[in-house]
This record gives sequence, structure tokens and C-alpha cells, in this order.
Amino acid sequence: MSKLKIYPDRIVSNIEKLNRFCQQKDRKWSLVTKVLSGHKPTLEKILCSDAVSHVHSVGDSRVSSLRTIKSLNDEVQTMYLKPPAKSYLKNVVKYADISLNTDYVTIKALNEESKRQGKKHKVLIMIEMGELREGVVREHFLDFYSKVFRFENIEIVGLGTNLGCMYGIEPTFDKLIQLCLYKQLIDVKYEVNLELVSGGSSITLPLLSKGKVPEGINHMRIGEAAFFGVSPLDGKRFSQLSTNAFEFEGDIIELERKSDQPDGVMGDASIGEISSPQENGLSSSFRAIVDFGIIDVDAKNLSPKDKQVDFIGTTSDVTVYDVGMNLKGYKTGDHLLFNPNYMAVARLMNSKFVSKFIA
Repeated sequence: MSKLKIYPDRIVSNIEKLNRFCQQKDRKWSLVTKVLSGHKPTLEKILCSDAVSHVHSVGDSRVSSLRTIKSLNDEVQTMYLKPPAKSYLKNVVKYADISLNTDYVTIKALNEESKRQGKKHKVLIMIEMGELREGVVREHFLDFYSKVFRFENIEIVGLGTNLGCMYGIEPTFDKLIQLCLYKQLIDVKYEVNLELVSGGSSITLPLLSKGKVPEGINHMRIGEAAFFGVSPLDGKRFSQLSTNAFEFEGDIIELERKSDQPDGVMGDASIGEISSPQENGLSSSFRAIVDFGIIDVDAKNLSPKDKQVDFIGTTSDVTVYDVGMNLKGYKTGDHLLFNPNYMAVARLMNSKFVSKFIA
């Protein structure tokens, strides 16, 4: 069985470094744990470390993951990272201290559920800033705030936005300064002082280090940098963070020398994916059949550690790699090792056919 190795100590070290960085920049931040899919052994290592006590909150987009987080460390403040569906409201109030919201009907229902549970639920309102994901349309945000401030069991703690997630709209200074101005308008109009202006994520870290983030942006939601040590803005390692907290290994279940060209009539029935032909000057080479497929992970999100290994194709349950003339001496039963990116780990964590191992 293929195996995902996880190194929690490296993740904790990244959290400690991000704590110091954000403290120096006078920013609060939430640790986004979506990539772990609620994996309890890994979360336990993180949540039982002293590092997590210095983050503002731990956020996830799955209620089941927040339930696991609360079971491991009830002291940590939790954040539900998307507008909740109606069927989740009871558990969102139960397991999330804060939720991101954009809809009046949902916030009204959260208020009613919070009253039933004897709680005051915190809400951060998301504003649409060009990414065309969730968010209150900017032209309507003042009217929207005027309505949601009235709920007795809801505490509006701030506003935020999502950038760089779907269309890749960059969090430029101009975009973020708009968010700060909206906060100032709300504070003046409704005589409040919102605690959080959440406009940052892993993509914003390089900009923050260069002084290109407005001072008014005081909160960040960080996942990829904490777990992979990189920023999606440029894909580069950020501030000496560890980039090897995960390692994936696939079992070689067959290794034979085969032609570089398929033989027969090619139809449209293929369910797999193939790479572009390799220009290696060989009419045949050794092909390693590895025991994972599209169901488990997109091979495009895996980088072979052996630079002589090339992706050939994948189907639902196996993937094929070209190992050339097999100078490394691979054989059936050996492993191919990979560096998985964010999306690879997210998929692998959800696959019941891949074992997870705490290293």
C-alpha cells in the first residue's frame, strides 16, 4: 500500500517561525488545517505543542475537523472557514467559535441557534473583492452590516476577503487598502471598532515581508506556508520554513522493459491521463507500475525525488513511470519517492487506500 509520511515536528517548527514573523509585523494569524482532513494523529501533535497557543485561532472548512480539534484542545479558538450550510448550523455553533459569513439568512439562523445553545457566536463578514468567490458585494456592504449588527447572539468581529484562490486575483496594496477603508467606514457609521481585518493568507506573506501590505490588515489565514513552507504567490520557500513536512511513497507492483509506443487502434474509451512523449532516443525503456491512481491523487501534483523518473500515465488505480534503463536498479516491491504539493496531500489525506504514517 502507498504511504504518506508526515513529519509533525517540521510543521510545528514552521508554526513557531510564523508566530515570530507575525509578532514582528504586529499581525494575528489563524492556522488553516484544511489540508490534513481532520487527521487526528497529526492534529494531536500540533495542537498539543506550545506553538499553537500563540496563534489567534485554528481554522478549517470541515465541521468534523473542528470537532476533532476541539476534542484535542478545547482551549484553542476555532474558525469555520466558509459560509455554513443550513444543515451544519447546529454543529458550527457547537464547534466553531468564529465563522466566515456572507448571507443575512444564514447569520439570522446562526443567531437563533446560538440562542438555543446559550452562546454568543462570533462572525467575520467576507466582502467580494474581485475573486468572485464568497463575499458580500461591495456596493451593498454598509446596508448588510446595518442588519447583522442587530442580532443579540452574534458578535461581528471583523471583515475579510478571499484573494488568490480561484481566479488568482493577487492581493495587491490597492485591493487591501480598500478593505481597510471599508473597515473605517463601518467603524465610523456604526460607532464600533472591528477587531479583525482579515485580508492575508500564505500568498500575502512575501508582500508583508516587503512592507507592501497596509497596516490596517491585521489578520492572516495561513495554511500552505505552515505545512509546506512556500507562498502560492511565487511558489518559493518563505523565510527559512521547512518544505519537507510530507513525503509520499508508492509501491512498484510491476517493472518491465516495454515499448515507448502503444500498439493497437486507439479509441476514446480511456479513463486515464498520459504525458507528452519523452524525447529520450529510446524505442523502449523500463516502466514502473505503481500502486496509486487518479482516485488517490493527481500525479501532476507529485514530484519524483529521483530526477531520472518521468511520468508516463495514470488510470483510476495505477500510475506508470518511465525509469529509463533502470540504472538505479529498481525492482518490484521497491518504492518510488515523491514530494507532494498542497493539493496532493489534501487528496492523499482523503484516500482510504493510502496509509498515513507519523514519522
